[in-house]
Amino acid sequence: MKVRGQLKEYNVVGRAYPTESNPKPALYRMRIFANDEVVAKSRFWYFAKKLKKIKKTRGEIILCQQRYDKKPLKVKNFGVWLRYDSRSGTHNMYREYRDMTTAAAVTQCYRDMGARHRARAHSIQIIRVQEIANKDCRRTHIKQFHVKKLKFPLAHCTQRRLHPIFTTTKPKTYFH
Repeated sequence: MKVRGQLKEYNVVGRAYPTESNPKPALYRMRIFANDEVVAKSRFWYFAKKLKKIKKTRGEIILCQQRYDKKPLKVKNFGVWLRYDSRSGTHNMYREYRDMTTAAAVTQCYRDMGARHRARAHSIQIIRVQEIANKDCRRTHIKQFHVKKLKFPLAHCTQRRLHPIFTTTKPKTYFH
């Protein structure tokens, strides 16, 4: 799997074909993060083969639809549980991200894992993604944004109230 651009969240539902021994096979629903629908279906079969021993040739996909967040314009905290294969072995990990949508937080996770751990996208498996309340956050780099009166001051700005646009003196950029 290659992560190009922004990932999307898909609900994929599939099952094994009905047989004489099992006329009503169980449905399996997975929450898959992928670039498009084709990759989402492919990832579904990858996990179904590993977890439930259902191959693509012996099964069918019932539903594949994109899933959207209820409040995409609100900044939220997300906890991401994942496992990835490194050069030395398989590792489980919990990470926290602050973003507006679940798909954007997972995209940020893939980028971060590639940068910090050199983990390729195909070796990362997202186990669970959950929105977390401010009080439940563990990581300090996320907690620092929970202050009520958070400000981003401009340290070096010019005051141009009564000054002309072009002048012979250099402007002051730092004020106490």
